[in-house]
Amino acid sequence: MSENTTISTTKVVRDRLKSYGQKGETYSDILNRLMDYVNMDEFMDRMYIRLEEKDQFVSLNEI
Repeated sequence: MSENTTISTTKVVRDRLKSYGQKGETYSDILNRLMDYVNMDEFMDRMYIRLEEKDQFVSLNEI
């Protein structure tokens, strides 16, 4: 098990983070899920840009 640490934040931010959680989730669970989601979106954005630059991307609107 990983060693726990404390991250200082405001109550407003803490409450906002808590609102993203589901029953039984820890703050670490919530943060990991959010970071995974952001990383996937950033990855997909980079891949779409790469495909557009190579003229291999075809929008569904163009089909």
